[in-house]
Amino acid sequence: MLSYRRLVAAFRDLGLQERPVIAHASLKAFGPIRGGAEALLGALLNTVGALVMPTFTYKTMVTPPLGPPNNGMTYDPHPLVNRKAEFFFPDMPADPLMGVLAETLRRHPLAKRTHHPILSFAGIGAETALEAQTLFDPLAPIRVLAEQGGWVLLLGVDHTVNTSIHYGEKLAGRRQFVRWALTPGGIVECPGFPGCSQGFQVLAEDLEESTRRIQVESATVQAVPLGAVLKATIRRIQKDPLALLCSQEDCERCNAIRAMPSEQRE
Repeated sequence: MLSYRRLVAAFRDLGLQERPVIAHASLKAFGPIRGGAEALLGALLNTVGALVMPTFTYKTMVTPPLGPPNNGMTYDPHPLVNRKAEFFFPDMPADPLMGVLAETLRRHPLAKRTHHPILSFAGIGAETALEAQTLFDPLAPIRVLAEQGGWVLLLGVDHTVNTSIHYGEKLAGRRQFVRWALTPGGIVECPGFPGCSQGFQVLAEDLEESTRRIQVESATVQAVPLGAVLKATIRRIQKDPLALLCSQEDCERCNAIRAMPSEQRE
């Protein structure tokens, strides 16, 4: 069983003690940990300069009867679909897709969380990055972390969950989408919603030379400079406007990008 000390020793080998980090994690990938997610979080906080994780809340999303064209979604849903939506509150749990560690961070007494009703982030020691987010610039925390020399940390997961690649897509000029969220003040329009991430793993080969990698029991842990992630993403899309899209025939967001005239894809 993994101990807190073993985790700290392993993470220190990554050399991120003075670096802000945006992390994505699978707790299951590590196997049994004495102290569970709290121990893993504590080890991270002991070995990085600042920590940010996505705490997105997809269950706040509603679908209107009409909206912008080529928006990567189907309008006019069945009435029951929107009835399942929940009001966003700052203490709403992160979506299970974010992982147990993200929710553990959100609940930490020192954590701050942004107030975006779909794409919130939580963090400790990263106030400047978190405060940069607005409804119209949901990925701004990633921009600030990059300016601060931040790193992406993938704990037992691959680049298909690497949210920072979405910011690279935006910088490359790739289409962003619009979504809508249910809040106590009404339905809020949320621009800047990113595309699909299922095709992102191909970027791993571009980032191999920049990647620091360790093995912690059954989990592969990868650390990549955030700046390298953004540059590699931009290069891919500039070379091929359809790069990083997934291969699923029914993916509405990827198909929306493919359907655009070539001169508008980037």
